[in-house]
Amino acid sequence: MSEFSSYPKLRDIRKLYCATPYELSHIPDDVIRNIGRHLIYLLHTGRTDVSGDDWGDIFAKVLNGTHFASPVGIADVAVGKSAWSLKTVKSSNVFGTKSVRLISGRCSPDYSFGISNPHEDIQRTGQAVLAVWNARIDIAYESYNPVRVNVLIRSDDMTKFRIFEEHIERYRTTDYEWKENRNGNLEGYHKVRGTKCFTWQPHGAQFTIHTDVPDDARKFRIRKPPVAPIDEVLKM
Repeated sequence: MSEFSSYPKLRDIRKLYCATPYELSHIPDDVIRNIGRHLIYLLHTGRTDVSGDDWGDIFAKVLNGTHFASPVGIADVAVGKSAWSLKTVKSSNVFGTKSVRLISGRCSPDYSFGISNPHEDIQRTGQAVLAVWNARIDIAYESYNPVRVNVLIRSDDMTKFRIFEEHIERYRTTDYEWKENRNGNLEGYHKVRGTKCFTWQPHGAQFTIHTDVPDDARKFRIRKPPVAPIDEVLKM
């Protein structure tokens, strides 16, 4: 990811990069407040947690965007030509956690490349997994630019939250070394940094991205409302 939060000023930049509701890593206060309002509403109606679909609905409503019934590549929500992949994860230490695991869907080397035995050549399998993910990124960028991932970290009791965003970019498949762990899953490590970046599970083909939580992630709390009695709701 680039050290700059936005593209440089260029004469033909409008052809590539479209205006967004806000700059990367600068989520406005009114957006945070409106997200909190929707979370409080769900809790008031008896919900005890939010799903990924709930988070997509909330984010789309707050930005007056569109939440797709099925993703466009990896894009879940769009506002004009800007798109987001929406993720939410639980943490027992919301304000202190340094990294999160983002479940990013199925990437099947068997279906996409005919690799029926993923353990035969794990380097080739790992590169195939990233190639599938990169293809989904390409699909999103065919229709949208920029494309970001937006992550909501939530506490078990739904009172503490952090939000952060990153630009989504293609991974260079040759930058990673793959190893098999004792559970038979494949783990991708950056060859230079040595950090674990990915986990891929052959059973179910689930792909997980290990992501650092930036220090400037927005933090907020909500006060849980009382649950609305069903009789009062029915009267209304």
